[in-house]
Amino acid sequence: MACFLVPVAEAVVTTVITKVVESQETKQAALKGANENSSLEMETRIPFSRKLKWLNNLLWGGSALLAFEHLWHGEVVPWFPFLTAASDPAAASVMLSEMATVGVSMAALVTAVWGVMLLVTNAMESEAQRASN
Repeated sequence: MACFLVPVAEAVVTTVITKVVESQETKQAALKGANENSSLEMETRIPFSRKLKWLNNLLWGGSALLAFEHLWHGEVVPWFPFLTAASDPAAASVMLSEMATVGVSMAALVTAVWGVMLLVTNAMESEAQRASN
């Protein structure tokens, strides 16, 4: 019914965090200057803001597909209260329960997949850095 709202909420939070991290990385790069060692490090390391964008893309894309699926089945409507389950108190409790179980588990699974992506990427970056030294 509204399980897609949990990944949407996580996507909003991670988007804000990405913008903050991106601005901090830009400031650090400006302060660090352009010496030979930092340019070599930038070639072998992916900035964390880019890795956060991977998570954002996973969350926003999955949420958009789920929202479309719920719209297709008539669970989301273009008039208030937008969620058909929100108009009935009994259905609203089922909706909240679904958000707490299905929505949270979907968001956690997407974040876990992103975590595995980070582990693989970090291993590849370490290998590339060892090979360059």
